[in-house]
Amino acid sequence: MIVKVFIKRRIQEGKEFEVLHLLKQMRAKAMDYDGHISGETLISTTNPMEVMVVSNWENPECWAEWKKSQDRTNIDTQLESLQAKPAEYEPFVSSKYWVTIKEDGWAKRKEGIW
Repeated sequence: MIVKVFIKRRIQEGKEFEVLHLLKQMRAKAMDYDGHISGETLISTTNPMEVMVVSNWENPECWAEWKKSQDRTNIDTQLESLQAKPAEYEPFVSSKYWVTIKEDGWAKRKEGIW
């Protein structure tokens, strides 16, 4: 079950280049983790201080391993200091998994898998 994780970050004014550099470092590290498929960084057309990272993983468990990894945590700590507010995470899967999500999605989310 492929999972797409949308990560919204609101950046402090004047910190754009530092943030983009750290996001590139984070993506490079993620590529070394099992289950990583791809990622991209998008900038809002209505608010250039708002960044959306889309990270694609083979399954929710692979995403969970990356999210709690020390590599990611180290970079995320630096990013948090450059943000106007904490990042927001929202994982999504294809609609064909609707029944699966309804049955066990909330339990997995509480366990920190999603």
